[in-house]
Amino acid sequence: MKIAKLITTLFGAIVMTIAVAGCSPTAKTEGTGGYIDDSVLTTKVKTALLGEKNIRSTQISVTTFKGKVQLSGFVRSAEEAQAAVNAAKTVVGVHSVENSLLVK
Repeated sequence: MKIAKLITTLFGAIVMTIAVAGCSPTAKTEGTGGYIDDSVLTTKVKTALLGEKNIRSTQISVTTFKGKVQLSGFVRSAEEAQAAVNAAKTVVGVHSVENSLLVK
C-alpha cells in the first residue's frame, strides 16, 4: 500500500512538473494564455485594418508576440503604411507596432 501511494504521489508530481514547464512562458516563447491573448490581438488588428477604407488590408500580414504586433506585406505608399501602423496602435492591448511593410 505504501508503494502504491508513493508511486501515485511521484507520478502526480511528474505530471504537474511537465504541465507547468510545458505551459510556462520564457523570453522567446509564450505560455498557453499568452498565445491565446496574442491570437485575439491579431484578429482585432486585422479587423481594424479591414475597417480602414484607404488600406488594402488583404495585402498585409499581422503577427503578434507578447503584445508586439508586426505588420508585413505590401502597400501602395508610405502613407498607407503609416495608416496601417496607426490603425494597429488603436487596438487595446497592443504594446508596440513594428512596421515591416514594403511600398510596392
